[in-house]
Amino acid sequence: MLDATLTQQLKAYLVNIRQPIELVASLGDDAKSRQMRELIDEIAALSDRITVAADDDARKPSFLIRRTGTDIGVRFAGLPMGHEFTSLVLALLQVGGHPSKAAQDLIAQVEALDGDFRFETYFSLSCANCPDVVQALNLMAVLNPRVTHTAIDGALFQEEVASRKVMAVPTVFLNGEPFGQGRMELEQIVAKLDTGAGARAAEKIAAKEPFDVLVVGGGPAGAAAAIYTARKGIRTGIAAERFGGQVLDTMAIENFVSVSHTEGPKLAADLERHVREYDVDIMNLQRAERLVPAATEGGLHEVVLENGASLKARTVILSTGARWRTMNVPGEDAYRNKGVAYCPHCDGPLFKGKRVAVIGGGNSGVEAAIDLAGIVAHVTLIEYDADLRADAVLQRKLASLPNVRIITSALTTEVHGDGERVTALSYRDRNHDTLHRVELEGVFVQIGLVPNTEWLAGTVALSPRGEIEVDHRGHTSRAGIFAAGDATTVPFKQIVIAMGEGSKAALAAFDHLIRLPAEETHDWEQAAE
Repeated sequence: MLDATLTQQLKAYLVNIRQPIELVASLGDDAKSRQMRELIDEIAALSDRITVAADDDARKPSFLIRRTGTDIGVRFAGLPMGHEFTSLVLALLQVGGHPSKAAQDLIAQVEALDGDFRFETYFSLSCANCPDVVQALNLMAVLNPRVTHTAIDGALFQEEVASRKVMAVPTVFLNGEPFGQGRMELEQIVAKLDTGAGARAAEKIAAKEPFDVLVVGGGPAGAAAAIYTARKGIRTGIAAERFGGQVLDTMAIENFVSVSHTEGPKLAADLERHVREYDVDIMNLQRAERLVPAATEGGLHEVVLENGASLKARTVILSTGARWRTMNVPGEDAYRNKGVAYCPHCDGPLFKGKRVAVIGGGNSGVEAAIDLAGIVAHVTLIEYDADLRADAVLQRKLASLPNVRIITSALTTEVHGDGERVTALSYRDRNHDTLHRVELEGVFVQIGLVPNTEWLAGTVALSPRGEIEVDHRGHTSRAGIFAAGDATTVPFKQIVIAMGEGSKAALAAFDHLIRLPAEETHDWEQAAE
């Protein structure tokens, strides 16, 4: 199961195990069980602190990683390879007593949770969002004896997935009831369980002194802006709904200059790690709700957060990014995560052998159709324009696939379902003005992005598309307020461009600060002179 490179890497990690652990396997006679046995034996051979045992859990194949002589452990129902290999490594280390790098106040919060929490997470090996959820819940199970967690490969337990109506990953159940879907970090999970956490966080944020620069948004533009301002020695804060932004939902990245290949979650982690090397106050999981520009030049701008707390700053850099554009047709919201999906890499394996549609004929839509064609029974690609807009090489690949149908000049009008899941969609032929219905089980929407700027209406100038209008230096229509990245009118929404724009906005903000009237200057401004 493990190649030579993975074996050497894992062996080096396992040196950090402090307490003996056992791998307790529940196996059948199938091929996956044999692969799991092979994996378990290979892991055990790498450390004299690991032993192997057997049990008879209802889910086969599965194995429990348990601290010897205790009830502390986590279970994997499936082979934790692909994106979940890191989850496996961390589980081995943490069950084995290696300390977590999570913040100490967050660890204390998990340890103090009062109640019995039995978590089950359905994941897919191609899901880039799943590992964060799996790792967070695994850590909780290690820290608190009243928390248990089983991570389940949805592609391996198809009957279970169908009976529990799981149509998107990650999907989390708590004590047998639905708990959450989609990417969740440890802080988010704990906040849902600890009802007083939000109020405490708001109180802590409200007590903060004003920043010289407040960055709103933690994607590539926001991270670059924070690094550049922090390097100038000025007081910098970041308020981010989720650090990493939409990069977290990106699978392969092959056009980031000097890096031939990386993946979104890895890049997001690298961005956060770089920002934390500087004296930046990162306030994650904080959604901005309202911007109150300063009443006078040189005054303090205010950003009101969803939790009621406010942050003040002498300059603000808006880098709130964008999100997937929705079709805005009947049935889309009703069947979201019940057949309507936006991440083919994450949710594609749940539609194995089924019929799906991809909405959108640009690069993202055609790439999604190509990927899905290798998993599902049939793909119908629906494009509004008369021709596909994807690169020619992608169009040629798509046309070569036998289980793909391409429909152009078509407007999706409705998603149909039986109350529990998608059963069909309707589209209008724009050439003949006729309605058609396609029977299917899944709809993957890939029609571009919409900027996260609704909360800014009436405060800074926005384009008809809702993008923040900026000049060549990142200035908005308000003095002291700057913007960068996919939320702005800058063309070409690319990671490398967002980073450059974030850096430029940071330099412009610094330039603005040092030109304020003398009575507004700080010690760092005098040093800069």
